Amino acid sequence: MPILPVYLYNHPVLKQKTSPVKEITDEIRTFIADMFDTMHSADGIGLASNQVGRSLSVAVIDISETDERNAPPQFAMINPIITHYSDEEIDMEEGCLSLPQFREVVVRPEFVQVRYCDVDMKERAIEADGLLARVIQHEIDHLNGIYFFERLSSVRRTLSQKKLRRIAAGEIIANYSTVDVAGNERIVGPPQGGTDD
Repeated sequence: MPILPVYLYNHPVLKQKTSPVKEITDEIRTFIADMFDTMHSADGIGLASNQVGRSLSVAVIDISETDERNAPPQFAMINPIITHYSDEEIDMEEGCLSLPQFREVVVRPEFVQVRYCDVDMKERAIEADGLLARVIQHEIDHLNGIYFFERLSSVRRTLSQKKLRRIAAGEIIANYSTVDVAGNERIVGPPQGGTDD
């Protein structure tokens, strides 16, 4: 399966709310398989479709190689909706394949309930806590055009601006293929490790 380039911070596709998938097709199945391959190639644990240039409500997740207990096997979420957030919140460091070398501690609900369709367009519902809840929220934010740093306090967002400008200017190079804000593709060597989503 081809490895897709990851779209970097400030590309317009990342701020657009994605469109629901109406029906599953062979093309969408292939695209989802390509998303998994792309995510694994970049050592990510989650990837949203707009991060690879498609404005579809699709995300893939695989935390099976992390230290998370009871981690599920990899799975795709089509048209996911969070139906319940816990009142309890927890802070955890997050990264993002669209924001290489940028990590920040983000406060999010500790537990979520989610409805989504699987790759056969069968409705599913899951309850998630820990890292899985975190990754689900991060990817659904992407599908709604929200970056994780937008969840930071205004002070911490201000402190992040220098690094964000460096990413947008192409000064921070990812170790996977990318597309910058101007649409230029940059192909680089194999991944060196990490756990960004």
